[in-house]
Amino acid sequence: MASNEERSGHERPGHERPGRERPCRLVVAITGATGAVYGVRLLRRLSAAPGVETHLVISDAASLTLHQELDMQRRDVDALAHVVHKNREIGAPIASGSFQTDGMVIAPCSMKTLAAVALGLSDNLIARAADVTLKERRRLVLMVRETPFNLAHLRNMTAVTEMGGIVFPPLPRLYHRPSSIEEMVEQTIDRVVDLLGIDNALAARWPGMKGAKEADA
Repeated sequence: MASNEERSGHERPGHERPGRERPCRLVVAITGATGAVYGVRLLRRLSAAPGVETHLVISDAASLTLHQELDMQRRDVDALAHVVHKNREIGAPIASGSFQTDGMVIAPCSMKTLAAVALGLSDNLIARAADVTLKERRRLVLMVRETPFNLAHLRNMTAVTEMGGIVFPPLPRLYHRPSSIEEMVEQTIDRVVDLLGIDNALAARWPGMKGAKEADA
């Protein structure tokens, strides 16, 4: 049997949501920016969510980052998604607006990919799927990773925001007093899952200053 890397559009069964004709379809893209852990943790979270079907695209540069940062191979990440597409597969279903999805997250999003989305280049499947998400007025979340920002970065983020996208740098929330990097990553993924409208009962919620003081007492 062919491996996930060798197959185009490989699938594993999803779960139908009660009362829906199809599952909630979400596109997850991982690019070569540092922070591959965000894409992996998001896939793991969505794979455990009932009624969610994930479509995954990984860039060539992301394959290197996954190995460097997490000691993971592409096939290990492919196994976390329901459907896997190659980044050069411009004819994939997610490249068309007629294929119904509920949103897309690029986690992490390199500045190259940000620029491609801002300019509507659609020169690979990740950029094309993001362009489709915007033109169909669906939710697009870009977890951009680069600091400090130069003027080109800022202008591209402004352009994407004006088109309806959400620029979401993975910045940790310190008011919850996270005790580990893992906890900071999970808190960030909580916010992304919220933005996608997925049930997220386990997420830590800010109780207000009074509630926080009572919890510490």
